Amino acid sequence: MNTALAETLSVVLLVAVLAAAVLRPKGLPEAVVAVPAAGIVIATGAITLDHAREEVERLGPVVGFLAAVLVLAHCCDVEGLFQACGGWMARHAAGSPTRLLTAVFVLASVITAVLSLDATVVLLTPVVIATAARAGVLARPHLYACAHLSNTASLLLPVSNLTNLLAFEASGLSFTRFAALMALPWVVAIGAEYLVFRRFFRADLAAPLHAPETGEPPELPRFALITVGCTLAGFVVASTAGIEPAWVACAGALVLAVRVLVRRRDTALSVVRSASPAFLAFVLALGVVVRAVVDNGLADALDRLLPSGQGLVALIGIAVLAAVLANLINNLPAVLVLVPLTAPSGAGAVLAVLLGVNIGPNLTYAGSLATLLWRRIVQRHDQEVALGEFTRLGLLTVPAALLSSVLALWLAIGAIGV
Repeated sequence: MNTALAETLSVVLLVAVLAAAVLRPKGLPEAVVAVPAAGIVIATGAITLDHAREEVERLGPVVGFLAAVLVLAHCCDVEGLFQACGGWMARHAAGSPTRLLTAVFVLASVITAVLSLDATVVLLTPVVIATAARAGVLARPHLYACAHLSNTASLLLPVSNLTNLLAFEASGLSFTRFAALMALPWVVAIGAEYLVFRRFFRADLAAPLHAPETGEPPELPRFALITVGCTLAGFVVASTAGIEPAWVACAGALVLAVRVLVRRRDTALSVVRSASPAFLAFVLALGVVVRAVVDNGLADALDRLLPSGQGLVALIGIAVLAAVLANLINNLPAVLVLVPLTAPSGAGAVLAVLLGVNIGPNLTYAGSLATLLWRRIVQRHDQEVALGEFTRLGLLTVPAALLSSVLALWLAIGAIGV
């Protein structure tokens, strides 16, 4: 296949895959379109078999890690962790919608960083809806906080987001150095989001709670918390020993899964389903399709646009380009494309890409798969979220969080080094 035809076919198939992921006709899994699309680019020669195999091998450990974290988060939910979080939020609110928003920001940020953004979207969002209903407040500010923080608060750790995992190896950083460099940008970005939320939703936050929560909150599941804590410690140890984080995540998931199965709190089928096998297949297939697009010209075009170096201006340019690309083709393909191009400039450039692809998706629904999933969950619980309002909020939060976090990253690089 000639280059022009291969490029056209690859782009058309990528658009089809992303459109299917956004619209999900008849509720079909994303993999229904992505897997055949990957087969087409291989069969037609738009991507060589060696490159396709190379991409699958590169994504394999990342997909394995994602599956383990999804199981770990599901088992934490079965153990009652998120119900306990809901009780804490309601009690902390103490008659104030603003205090409830603060509680949501704190919990969503921690859960996203530790258990990944999927846990915030899938497990915390329904708890926030129920907590707001019990408290008698408008749920809108708190729901939007779950969506925004599932993206923004995923900056902290290599394991917080699939995009981070994809970039982690290319960055050449250890687990602890990655976290040290991203800690200040993480805090600054969340702080910028919080300030904008307070202003944007000031009318919703001015009304008092109708029915403040009373009674004792659910007991925290200690075993689940200890397991999560040991898993995090394991990531640090594994990083220094050169062990893939997927093995540590699998160990934590296995421990907690065995516990819930032995205590008959869940079924084996439910645990397996929580790993979302169809979504994992989608990630692998999407990687192959994106690699075909990259091989047939996109990489060259973006390489001409990307600034070089790790100075402040260059980092801003990289982050802004990453944010724009994430909203055009989704953040997962964007990081697959940009990380190999920025890696030669150093770890700072790779981290700037992460700032763009993790914060930028708060501008549009299609910016990240997490936001698309959040929208479906919110609608399933009969809550209305308007596209116009989501976009207006994003136009305020994304520039504030992105620019301030890039400045924070530049300062962290100067202080810690890469």
